[in-house]
Amino acid sequence: MVLAGVILLLLERFSFPTRLPGDIVIRKKNFTFYFPLATSIVISLLITIIFYLINRFRQ
Repeated sequence: MVLAGVILLLLERFSFPTRLPGDIVIRKKNFTFYFPLATSIVISLLITIIFYLINRFRQ
């Protein structure tokens, strides 16, 4: 998780978009709430595919 956070910070620094259109951002006066819904789904799909391929080639 820490590594993923560091990677996202580095990508943001190099002007790479780290927020997807399905992410929820609520900004109020002194409060910002960010819920990365679309990002979480994409990361989950990528991890699922990686583990599937690892398991497939291990057998």
